[in-house]
Amino acid sequence: MSTERIVIDQEILAGKPVIKGTRISVEFILELLANGWSYEEILRNYPQLEKEDILAAIRYSVEILRDEKIYALK
Repeated sequence: MSTERIVIDQEILAGKPVIKGTRISVEFILELLANGWSYEEILRNYPQLEKEDILAAIRYSVEILRDEKIYALK
């Protein structure tokens, strides 16, 4: 799992995955991207981030979804 840049700590945002050294959550980055923000806009508005942090957030989400189990309910 992409844990070099992503950390989970119960003391930070109630344990949500965040970019290491920040309080910026993976969820927040994905919301920005989903709302049409470019990498450049994110980096300009959140200068503590690097492009690799955005990519790590996307990779982390892909890994979570890849491991998700779906069960049919009948």
